[in-house]
Amino acid sequence: MPYSVTKKSVKEVRYLNKDFSSFKDNLIEFTKIYFPQAYNDFNESSPGMMFIEMASYVGDVLSYYIDNQFKESLLSFAEEKRTVYNMAQSLGYKPKLSSASTTDIDVFQTVPATGTGTGANYVTKPDLNYAMNLKAGMEIQSDTGVSFVTTEDCNFKFSSSYDPMTITVYESSNNLPVTYLLKKGVRASSGTVATEFFTFNAAEKYKRIALGNRNVLEIISCKDSDGNDWYEVPFLAQDTVFTDMENTSQNDDQLYTYSDQAPYLLKLLKTSRRFTTFIREDGRTEIRFGAGTSDSPDEEIIPNPDEVGSSLPGSPTYLNTTFDPSNFLATKAYGQAPSNTELTITYRYGGGINNNVRANSIRSIQSANIDLDETGLSAALATTTKASIAINNPTPAAGGRSAESITEVKNNALAYFQTQQRAVTKDDYIVRVYALPPKYGNIAKAYVVQDSQLDSKSGANSDARVANPLALNMYLLGFDSSKKLVAVNQAVKENVQTYLTQFRMVTDAVNIKNAFVINIGVKFNILTKVGYNAEEVVLLAIQRVKDYFNIDKWQIGQPIVLADLAYQISLVDGVSSVVPPEEDNPNGHPVLITNKFKISGGYSGNAYDMVGATKDGIVYPSLDPSCFELKFPNTDIEGRVIGSTSGGN
Repeated sequence: MPYSVTKKSVKEVRYLNKDFSSFKDNLIEFTKIYFPQAYNDFNESSPGMMFIEMASYVGDVLSYYIDNQFKESLLSFAEEKRTVYNMAQSLGYKPKLSSASTTDIDVFQTVPATGTGTGANYVTKPDLNYAMNLKAGMEIQSDTGVSFVTTEDCNFKFSSSYDPMTITVYESSNNLPVTYLLKKGVRASSGTVATEFFTFNAAEKYKRIALGNRNVLEIISCKDSDGNDWYEVPFLAQDTVFTDMENTSQNDDQLYTYSDQAPYLLKLLKTSRRFTTFIREDGRTEIRFGAGTSDSPDEEIIPNPDEVGSSLPGSPTYLNTTFDPSNFLATKAYGQAPSNTELTITYRYGGGINNNVRANSIRSIQSANIDLDETGLSAALATTTKASIAINNPTPAAGGRSAESITEVKNNALAYFQTQQRAVTKDDYIVRVYALPPKYGNIAKAYVVQDSQLDSKSGANSDARVANPLALNMYLLGFDSSKKLVAVNQAVKENVQTYLTQFRMVTDAVNIKNAFVINIGVKFNILTKVGYNAEEVVLLAIQRVKDYFNIDKWQIGQPIVLADLAYQISLVDGVSSVVPPEEDNPNGHPVLITNKFKISGGYSGNAYDMVGATKDGIVYPSLDPSCFELKFPNTDIEGRVIGSTSGGN
């Protein structure tokens, strides 16, 4: 008799049930098919139906929570605030509980006059020895009680292209100035400044502390009891931060000569004293520290060759073992853990839509940190000078708003993650350099091209060049105090180089260079319509040319399209047509562009062949990156009316 094994029956299980009714119906059907003799009483009041409905209830609840948990694991579909906040911050985005309003503040102070000469040659000027530096963090208040804090120094000791100072006579005696009024602008942001103290005993790995106030806008400073600064970083693995110093002869005796364009020098600082912040769902900010102790704040990144690859003969091999490179290429400390110290944390909190106060409403100074060297100064005049500080906001404060909604946090987090805070494309570098704070250098124009190198395949005597994939050339221009284009100085270049270090790709070398400025003049002729005042029409046409060449609209490498310029002139009310100038215009272009280059006249000194650079009615800039500039529009635009016509509408 052949050997046989009793086959187990395979029962069909349906996995598409999602709710109570479908669970119940399927269990009833399952019982009828597979247990027809064991149970057949499906009356609603029967004990068997009680157990079926209880099982359906449990299945329905479990199905709900499984679906909900899966949905909450996806940022796009998550709904719980805690989940959304956690996932957003894991992508590097910190939700904004509120936003501060910002405005420009006019700051005033008086200084006494100092005189030189005698008799009729006696003249006075402001005594800038009494000029003060009002440090960032000056607390001011609106007439509605909204607090603001200045976000940068207001230094009356110097005037620069990005931070000009206005000087007017404040008081006079016998037709001679006695007191001068100095005015500067400074940026202010809403919020209340608070300070908290935290005591730490023995070092504790990944210690967390929570600030007492909600809606924290920024951490202003964090110092321990030994006077050491602690720095905020986006993530604890980052061990470098930006810091700055005033561009003085004591800090840098070479770059000090460029302090008019770069009053501050930007530096990269490597530090183990760092922390990161985390926004909790209750609106409080949590500060998190690393795991290192005071004697071992960070581990060195030293690869161990025994961990990977082929070893020496006679010793074991690890080629057949899976390994994680992060095990030997990363620190496990992530910064220092505070121990046996007290941290003093100063921060700003508040914000909201009610912070958008009207113009001319911020006039009260609550506190100010004044830097004034009174050595050799009159004590009475110094006291008077300190008391003369006044402020006002000529424009309304704007930008304040309430907390981001859950939908906004999700969308902003995904957008932030896509940017990666890295400069990859040419446009990335341009946008990043425009974001350089003005106190490190006022960047007016930026242009990026691929670097080139000699082609090694073309022979030793060839000058053929090919693209260098490992380097970029960034060409820059700045503004002077009159908003005219100038070459940036060495201090600005070094600040830009330092700033880009945190964002550039590790394989990218960025060469910072000056672009060229090509100063131009414009000549045009027009026919006016009958009945229009020719003088008024040509003045309007000249104004249209000024608007066309507004330096804010022009970039490095941008050509001049003569047809577009002529079209803009033709749009002026009263202009019948634009007539090509006959003088020095062999190709009959509708508008003539000339080169202004004499240094004695205040121009750049860059001579340029405009005729040779013009092709098909387009004036092209030089191959060496350059920017066209109409430097003196009041004198460099020549417009003439050569007649009138009844034609046109």
